[in-house]
Amino acid sequence: MTTDEALEAVRTAPLAIIPVGAQEQHGGGMAMSTDTVRAVGVADRVAERLAGRAVVAPVVPYGVSPHHLAFAGTMSLSPATFMSIVRDVIASLHTHGWRQFLVITGHGGNNAALSVLAQEYVRSDLTFAWTPITSVVSDLITDVSAVHGHAGEAETAQMLYLAPELVQADRLERGATSLDELTTPARLSRQARGPRLSVGFDAYHKRGVLGDPRRATAENGRLLVETAADRIAAFADELLSA
Repeated sequence: MTTDEALEAVRTAPLAIIPVGAQEQHGGGMAMSTDTVRAVGVADRVAERLAGRAVVAPVVPYGVSPHHLAFAGTMSLSPATFMSIVRDVIASLHTHGWRQFLVITGHGGNNAALSVLAQEYVRSDLTFAWTPITSVVSDLITDVSAVHGHAGEAETAQMLYLAPELVQADRLERGATSLDELTTPARLSRQARGPRLSVGFDAYHKRGVLGDPRRATAENGRLLVETAADRIAAFADELLSA
């Protein structure tokens, strides 16, 4: 956009969508920009479904990834730095007239920081919402390993659909697929109830992979991405109508 186009967009597109991702390892066969690519892909599709009522801000390509720093190439922001960046982006857009914001994160490591930001904005004059991607369609994730997640079947499927050129199929490898393959701290960190523990991904698997990405298909990726966009857009549509 030019500045003149942005001025018009403030009047016609009251929702600003901010995609946020990460730069971190996704095993030996998938690009470190995976979470950023997924965030942008879903954000663009949500905006398309809202038919001119939303704009998509440039992506924030770094996230909170200290748990992946054991793997080469990973870059991480501290939670405080990540929150400051998102705050500054929102403050800038707020200055120009936007009052409704939706952050779409492709990286689960950003979730805690976004939850804190959501609390900060509760009593402000703007609306702040945020959403992950994969958990929005968790009911559609079937036929996967007992242990799955990072760089596994669902994430790889999404990338095969959105950016197959960033997946090196011949270098995909099976990761940890059962609880007995995990270290004790890693097993404890996956408990659904009880005390919470955070560990580095090298405690999960030597290659930082959960699940078997070799089982992923672009067709399943299309289902996950397009359904996530449908569901997030439906939420945004209702928000805009409030």
